[in-house]
Amino acid sequence: MPIIETKEVTMLLDHIDSPADLKKLPISRLPELAAEIRAVILTKLGAHGGHVGPNLGTVELEIAMHYVFDSPRDRFVFDVSHQSYTHKILTGRREAFTDPAKWDEDSGYTNPNESEHDWFNMGHTSTSMSLASGLAKARDLTGGTYNVVAVIGDGSLSGGEAFEGFDVVGEMGTNFIAIVNDNEMSIAENHGGLYGHLRELRESGGLSRNNIFRALGFDYRYVERGNDAVALIEALGAVKDIDHPVVVHVHTQKGRGFAPAVADKESWHWNGHFDPKTGASTRPAADTDSDGCDSYEDLTGAWLLDRMREDPRVVAITSGTPTVMGFTPELRRKAGKQFVDVGIAEEQAVAMASGIARGGGIPIYGFCSTFVQRAYDQLIQDLCVNGNPAVLLSFDASVYGMNDVTHLGFYDIAMMGNIPNLVYLAPTCKEEYFAMLGWAVTQREHPVAIRVPVYGGVVSRGKPDTTDYGQLDRYEITRRGHDVAVIGLGDFYGLGERVVGALDAELGVKATLINPKFITGLDRDLLDGLQANHRVTVTLEDGQLEGGFGGKIAAYYGPTAMRVKTYGIAKSFPDRYDPDRLLADNGITVPAIVADIRRMLG
Repeated sequence: MPIIETKEVTMLLDHIDSPADLKKLPISRLPELAAEIRAVILTKLGAHGGHVGPNLGTVELEIAMHYVFDSPRDRFVFDVSHQSYTHKILTGRREAFTDPAKWDEDSGYTNPNESEHDWFNMGHTSTSMSLASGLAKARDLTGGTYNVVAVIGDGSLSGGEAFEGFDVVGEMGTNFIAIVNDNEMSIAENHGGLYGHLRELRESGGLSRNNIFRALGFDYRYVERGNDAVALIEALGAVKDIDHPVVVHVHTQKGRGFAPAVADKESWHWNGHFDPKTGASTRPAADTDSDGCDSYEDLTGAWLLDRMREDPRVVAITSGTPTVMGFTPELRRKAGKQFVDVGIAEEQAVAMASGIARGGGIPIYGFCSTFVQRAYDQLIQDLCVNGNPAVLLSFDASVYGMNDVTHLGFYDIAMMGNIPNLVYLAPTCKEEYFAMLGWAVTQREHPVAIRVPVYGGVVSRGKPDTTDYGQLDRYEITRRGHDVAVIGLGDFYGLGERVVGALDAELGVKATLINPKFITGLDRDLLDGLQANHRVTVTLEDGQLEGGFGGKIAAYYGPTAMRVKTYGIAKSFPDRYDPDRLLADNGITVPAIVADIRRMLG
């Protein structure tokens, strides 16, 4: 398959500012338009980063949707919406892909603030059917006559909410068009019994009598040539204005038109810093730690694989994001049955981990912080109420993690730090992280979560961590002083070091520095002891301030003479923010903190 040649000026795209302009093109020119769209997508993503494979695979589908339907009157809901770049290009946002000066104007996901053609901010999976069912119900209640179209990828079908949406829509008996984009992939390979059924439908050309969509109350159409705009226009034209729910099952190729993305679909799900002609990386060589690994993900995968070899009870669990915990295809093969991918189903992952722990296994579930929000009920009811000793590893839980409003991961301290029975730990370096992980997989008393460090890559303190984590809620004083105590949680412990240094240099104050390690509990003995020779306590946390760690310290000291100042992110939904700017806006800089302490000391 040839690699697309990119070019700076694209004749057809220059004249398309809306779907109405698209409809003026003869169908015979749509393949040319598709090639131009792929070229500009590759050019932007090579320098800017983004979802490569999903968008290359849906170019013709989204061209056909806008050619047949009448957006924004007809309403499109893209599941996850990370595959909506062609839709954006065709709805007046072309320059966000063709003009480097405007690349950051586009969110990478659908966003109603950008365009009337977008109905929801969407970045988590399996929600399109439910959201679109609401649009269809509102249409019917208000006498509307427009089409409602939900586009859901086959990987998203593994999420429980997708089934709930199909289940409800199948009974509604009204216009609803569900396009199932079947590219035989999630982020990595698909897992679950459903995917054998999709294969059966593909291999039978959609004619198999065993059809889950029909069983749920849908009409059904199959399009094998899912990257053929003509075939798609014919199929979608046949269901436009339909009076009942229908599934249009479209077989596409993830990464279509770009050989590297077709050959390695998992790695090219998201990518950045590559040559759009060859696919070769243009990313600077990453700094590595002394173990030759450049991330906690790599270190975690290697550590867990070693543990699996020693103990057959150990099992690693992922919900569709295996490499977030270091399980590359090679490690997955080596782990065999001791690695489980439940699909994009965080609820299943948490509840399954609880069941494994109850049955005598040792489950370790690794996830991106933003996604475990979807399993809050399971965290409380299925895991912590039962007190089963599963281990949870929260990655990208930081203001320095993902920064799109749909993927924020710094609400975890407020969310998980207040669940009874859960021990939530915040290491500051790799020695602490692996000491905590080693304790978590051997103890059998508590569900344990670990907030994996993010800021600054892999940090080594150069000495082993000998903490007995079985003694819960014991903070560590790393520097003894007086007058001011600085408590730096997890990733913000380094900030605490800088604050203490500045207090000494600028005010002559020898402050106490504390590494709390435990998010979920208070070291009351230590806090009581500080009152003897401290007047001010400062807490620093890399997360939402309201409901967070510092609030517990402030509440504990409330009846006392201790003055407390807490630092964290104000309750908000920042979007595509610069981390340092966001911290500065929240007063989280060394000069600002030192100035506050100066005023508090009088």
